[in-house]
Amino acid sequence: MKPKPFPRLVLAVFFLAPWSLPAASAPKSKARPPAKEPALTVDRSQVTDSAKPGLVVSYADVIEPAQKAVVSVYSTKIIKERIAINPLFRPFFGNVPDQERESRQQGIGSGVIVTPDGYILTNNHVVEGADELKVTLADDRDFIAKVIGSDPKTDVAVLKIEGENLPTLTLADSDRLRVGDVVFAVGNPLGVGQTVTMGIVSAKGRSQLGILENVKGYEDFIQTDAAINMGNSGGALVDARGRLVGINSAIISPSRGSIGIGLAIPVNLAAFIMKSVVQTGAVARGYLGVTSDTVTADVAEQLGLAKGTRGVVVTDIDPESPAEKADLKRTDVILAVNGHPIASWEELRLLISQIMPGSKVALKTVRDGQPRTVDVVLGQITDNPNQWLEGVDVVTLAPELRRRLGLNDPRVKGVVISEVAPDSPFRDRLAPNMVILEVNRAPVTDLRSAREALQPGRNLLAIYDRGQVRFIVVTIR
Repeated sequence: MKPKPFPRLVLAVFFLAPWSLPAASAPKSKARPPAKEPALTVDRSQVTDSAKPGLVVSYADVIEPAQKAVVSVYSTKIIKERIAINPLFRPFFGNVPDQERESRQQGIGSGVIVTPDGYILTNNHVVEGADELKVTLADDRDFIAKVIGSDPKTDVAVLKIEGENLPTLTLADSDRLRVGDVVFAVGNPLGVGQTVTMGIVSAKGRSQLGILENVKGYEDFIQTDAAINMGNSGGALVDARGRLVGINSAIISPSRGSIGIGLAIPVNLAAFIMKSVVQTGAVARGYLGVTSDTVTADVAEQLGLAKGTRGVVVTDIDPESPAEKADLKRTDVILAVNGHPIASWEELRLLISQIMPGSKVALKTVRDGQPRTVDVVLGQITDNPNQWLEGVDVVTLAPELRRRLGLNDPRVKGVVISEVAPDSPFRDRLAPNMVILEVNRAPVTDLRSAREALQPGRNLLAIYDRGQVRFIVVTIR
């Protein structure tokens, strides 16, 4: 759509008006007598000075301390690109080497100081890939920041600046938030400067939104209608007492602007990531080792559960996992973890991930209609639990997968390649949906047997692919 001519017309008039005045001078007017000053009614007191008891007319006393602890995060990425010399020029200029050009890409987000010595919570996507980070406080002090650790699976990052007695925000218990609680979003949207917007908690536990799907992340967002825009990422979501309840992270919008659906990471989750990163240098997540489905009314009836029972039913158990060692079985129903009710597989996965490996947890379960409490010592989850070779994930050839792949031949047994990473050194030989039948002439039935059959150096694989069996040699260094 073409721009309207009106703004251009205004500029033309503004700049050309001094040269467009008529040559003849205007007739002199008679001097006006001084006008009487307008009788304005002015009240210079603050709105809180005469507020009635119990009537909230301002949140300024709550917001002012919070603003001091919210910072702007400026990121710089140095992008290098090689420019090839046109081959047509080489006969004239000789063997001139390719040229390298460097450019700098700027980004802006927000962050929250949570300790007096300079630890800052922000988003992973604010600092990801940055070569330089600068943090600017509300009082215009600048600090160089370094990344202590980041977690793409929750979009949390921890920064550190060198300082003392820095302003901080007190952390609330985000599990105790309720829909309808008043909240404020504090940050630097679009780089205009620190801004505060107000709203309420619209919903809790928002998941399966696809925001972190590409990293198989953990979604448990607080939804708010407090306006969040680009640049607010990593900023604070505070309650009506000025406590930090969330880290602003994303919006859902068809226009890239706020339409009242803002998402924040609960501060309990962000604090867990921060403690793990600071203390261990990595994110250590608990591992149970089960796959489960949400209990539906039909499943509850078939398992002899009381009407209205909420929980998850175990559908599979990883070999040698903490769940197997604790004697959990398929069709066991998990109702709660450490007294925390469980209503879905996503909720169970999220809760277990926020418990440190090596911790003992109490699972409230039901087996064959009988209630049980099972104590489990959690292991530590790995980012790629199904990885067999570098960048190659496999899964067991279960009946459902066999039907989906059309593998009707009962002699085809083994593990199926589920994913091959773009940077895997085996990408040119292995592909998804190939069935690994044997490794070094040893039949494989699951991930464990496939791993145990591998050896350093050259390995002979028997694979089933597109109706044929063939052999491939891979080298493990």
